[in-house]
Amino acid sequence: MINKLSLLSSIQNGLNASLGENVDLKWVRDLSGGDINQATLVESGDTKWFVKYHTNAPAGMFEAEALALAEISATKCIRAPAAIAWGEDKTTAWLVLEYLELTSSGPASQLGEQLAAMHEVTSDRFGWTQDNYIGSTPQLNRCSDNWIEFWRDCRLGPQLSMAEAAGFGGRLIERGERLLAGLNQVMQNHNPAASFLHGDLWGGNKAFTPAGQPVIFDPASYYGDRETDIAMTELFGGFGSEFYSAYEAHSPLPEGYPLRRDLYNLYHVLNHLNLFGATYLSRSENIIDGLLAHIN
Repeated sequence: MINKLSLLSSIQNGLNASLGENVDLKWVRDLSGGDINQATLVESGDTKWFVKYHTNAPAGMFEAEALALAEISATKCIRAPAAIAWGEDKTTAWLVLEYLELTSSGPASQLGEQLAAMHEVTSDRFGWTQDNYIGSTPQLNRCSDNWIEFWRDCRLGPQLSMAEAAGFGGRLIERGERLLAGLNQVMQNHNPAASFLHGDLWGGNKAFTPAGQPVIFDPASYYGDRETDIAMTELFGGFGSEFYSAYEAHSPLPEGYPLRRDLYNLYHVLNHLNLFGATYLSRSENIIDGLLAHIN
């Protein structure tokens, strides 16, 4: 059971330190959150903030998110809410974000153009400055010069290992290991640039301001193949044809993307298997079977 008074006091102290002034914080109301974190609206005078919190959160989860939001904003390509402060009250970690009035509908073409522009921000290596989380699952970001090795060793391999440890062995792991060994054939000499990514771009992690400005949030950022972001937009839907037309008008996707889309989305389906259970087992196995059909 969350002690809201204690949590509010911790958040207030963190905001005081971050802002360099004292705020008289009030817990306004709980907000609907995702499957991983809880959320609330707090205010001091006329200023509101959005707060995410998580009991027994993995170490550094919100700090990594704050750094990713700052890096998205620093690209000056697309809007992300500013991270104001983060910390922990006993067993509950919290993150204070700029409060934005948001709506689910807006100019999808502008979102596509701005995401394409962000993907033009590149690094000379894949990975990121630190590990982070996809949901509450650790995500390895060891820097690498080889995209295929990065995807094998920092993405699919760890998810398969977690699935095996959770009891999803047998066929999933046997065929998953075959896939890992044959990634070169699936990638088909694909040599992408290391683009800056949102990393967890499903429909629930984008919105629009009332003025129509696209906003993305809840990132799991790193530098990798830009196709991984586009692939995830297709996993659960919600982006629309105008988004894809605008993105491709700016940055056309190369040949072979549909096959790689399945490979990249396998990572997220396996993560859902590890987070939410056997509901995602058959979908994981079916994706692997489809990919194995392209391996000799």
